Amino acid sequence: MPKTRINISLDQDLADFAKVFAVENRTSVADMVTQYLLTLKRRIEGQDTESILSHPAFEEAMELAQAKLKDGSAQWHSYDEVFNS
Repeated sequence: MPKTRINISLDQDLADFAKVFAVENRTSVADMVTQYLLTLKRRIEGQDTESILSHPAFEEAMELAQAKLKDGSAQWHSYDEVFNS
């Protein structure tokens, strides 16, 4: 399937974390985002998922974020609230 480019903006700290995490796990940030979205799509469609990334913390974080978004308990904060407190 042909690929297309999507530009996203992230807080610098989060972007730095994603880059380091990707290097440590021998993948790319694009592959991490692709895996997250593919897993989300498969879950919505009721298909079984297979995580390509083997790091348990990534899978746990993804599942927690999905659960909070789904049940409405996610709390949104500004950049300053998160990084300048």
